Amino acid sequence: MKIAMLLLFPHHHFLRNLSKISFQNYQFIFHSGARFGSGFSCTQSLNSVGLYRAEWMLPSCGFKRKLGMQTILKLHTEGLSDKERRFVNKLYTGVIQGQRASLAESITLIESTHSRKKELAQVLLQMVLNYHREQEQLNKGKPLAFRVGLSGPPGAGKSTFIEYLGKMLTRNGHKVSVLAVDPSSSTSGGSLLGDKTRMIELSKDMNAYIRPSPTRGTLGGVTRTTNEAILLCEGAGYDIILIETVAGGDELQGIKRGIIEMADLVAITKSDGDLVVPARRIQAEYVSALKLLRKRSKVWKPKVVRISAKTGEGITEMWDRMKEFRDLRLASHELIARRQQQQKVWMWNLIQESVLERFRNCSAVKDQIPLLEEKVANGDLSPGLAADILLKAFKF
Repeated sequence: MKIAMLLLFPHHHFLRNLSKISFQNYQFIFHSGARFGSGFSCTQSLNSVGLYRAEWMLPSCGFKRKLGMQTILKLHTEGLSDKERRFVNKLYTGVIQGQRASLAESITLIESTHSRKKELAQVLLQMVLNYHREQEQLNKGKPLAFRVGLSGPPGAGKSTFIEYLGKMLTRNGHKVSVLAVDPSSSTSGGSLLGDKTRMIELSKDMNAYIRPSPTRGTLGGVTRTTNEAILLCEGAGYDIILIETVAGGDELQGIKRGIIEMADLVAITKSDGDLVVPARRIQAEYVSALKLLRKRSKVWKPKVVRISAKTGEGITEMWDRMKEFRDLRLASHELIARRQQQQKVWMWNLIQESVLERFRNCSAVKDQIPLLEEKVANGDLSPGLAADILLKAFKF
């Protein structure tokens, strides 16, 4: 699901990288009637672990053989000590039983950059994926959770909206998980991580779980472990997953050409008080803009709604539109096809990240990098030739 929150008169610098990656299933756009701020389209694939399949068909000696899930899992657990196995089993049991402490510890594990902990995290994720697939099979193959990506600049009302919507959903029997991805400093690694303080009531709700995570410089406003965190939350029984991110924006016309092309629902936020009239005008502008765009779904046309998290106006209707979108995409098989495609994208993203990490840490390359970077910066060596030298020195 894609969600973007937009404010009026946004800035220029964000749409350059907008189309590089994609969020999952939906996109919603929020546009504030306030006369400040910027806009954003949150992007990056979000789904359960795609590095593994229930059955892998691998070519071998001219024929295909099946690797069952238990065989795959065994390959990952053989090198674990008894203590490590007990640790992973404890986390797994706690997660599938819905224990918040186990879920929090598990997400901390997958966010670790320590090599051994990353291996333990993959074992845990595979175990949760096994369980998750079994539960989906019992649900006739339908997804167990509704995944929503919510993005926009500070001031667009994301946290207020999430708290209102989250409380409404928990009252109706849902379990809501909020994964708040905060911007991080590329030098210090620091991030805002203030969502629990902005969603006080929702953070107290035992049917809600809020987890802030710094991006640590990851492009697209989503961390490298967002996919894994979603899987863990779904394994813990949360059926509504909200992913909140922060980003900048572009001019209104750029927004119409950029974000709107990716939107499934446009929501005009802060449509209350003196802002009702400008909100209606903005709504009309977006309705006109959407008519000019190429149709991306056979079953759904993007809609524009006005909401107010302050008064609650329009939020119930917005939730109805979101469910309608989900049901139509599910019935047409578009939702499942999109998830399957994004599983592949996720796998290749992990491969690229792993290869780049190994490349940077390769002994034959590591010492040459600063020297070649300096030559490239000074204009003594072309970037292409420098890259060629490093790639030849790198041994896969």
